Amino acid sequence: MATHDPELRKELDATLQTRKELGPEYESELVERFLEKLDTSVDQRVRRQFAQQQMQVARGAQPPRPRSEPGNGYGERFGFATVSLVLAIPLSAIGAAHADLIGMLVSWAGIVGVNALHTSGLFGWAAPGKRKREADGWD
Repeated sequence: MATHDPELRKELDATLQTRKELGPEYESELVERFLEKLDTSVDQRVRRQFAQQQMQVARGAQPPRPRSEPGNGYGERFGFATVSLVLAIPLSAIGAAHADLIGMLVSWAGIVGVNALHTSGLFGWAAPGKRKREADGWD
């Protein structure tokens, strides 16, 4: 219980006290009753958070996006950088084979330039969540 709900804490204490008084033969029923109350509490909390998010959307504010959602910063940048570095190997080889050191430097300048533009967000498709917000009518 990350938020330490005082009602659930009281309920757990009552359940444990009841188990001490009644003995282990009633343990499964007591645990089931406590789990039902826990489910109800979690369900209420989730509904409350969902209602808050709906109110934010209705007022025009964007709901917080989960970190695992695509286009949300670090993961996308890391993936883009990883792919560009993997592609840098054959691009460097091709540049060096055709124009020696200058060809390799030009290919690396292109790689660095694309990564810098991607990080800055100047590409329309690279702005985190821009396409999704536009599709939803938020922008």
